[in-house]
Amino acid sequence: MRNRVVRVREDVWPEFKVRIQAAYQVPSQAIAPDLAAGIVADYDHKHDSAVACFMDDFEACIAHLRFPVTHRRAIRTTNLLERLFVEERRRLKIIPNAFGERAVLKLMFGALIRAAERWKSIRVTEFERRQLSAVKKELDQEYEVRVDLKRKPSKGAAQTKISSSSQT
Repeated sequence: MRNRVVRVREDVWPEFKVRIQAAYQVPSQAIAPDLAAGIVADYDHKHDSAVACFMDDFEACIAHLRFPVTHRRAIRTTNLLERLFVEERRRLKIIPNAFGERAVLKLMFGALIRAAERWKSIRVTEFERRQLSAVKKELDQEYEVRVDLKRKPSKGAAQTKISSSSQT
């Protein structure tokens, strides 16, 4: 939001902010593009940089809408990666050049354990399991289309090794 507030006049900001939040928090992912189109139609001529900023990350901001309603808040507010970066910077200030691969893996593992503890409090019903399974299938299909996994590798193509030989 901060990167948008500087791009919109102060008198227009409250309405613009409410409309952006409404587009991000709609009940269904199918409704969000319609609300975004309304924002673009109303504000694009006077606040084109704010609208461009809004549209740049719109798909990422509504990605949580694919998931069950009870899970959306936890998904939308998970900031694990950013917390890891902040923690790494904090530790590097104290002990410079002390981060190797092993230390970073320990830090990431700790963050993942904390997130898993937070997720244990979310109950998953059978209906939500089916919803999550449908979302997984949908994401898998989108990925296959994007990277074209259905094509066969050529006979002369070499197999690549995807494991690490270092001890971590």
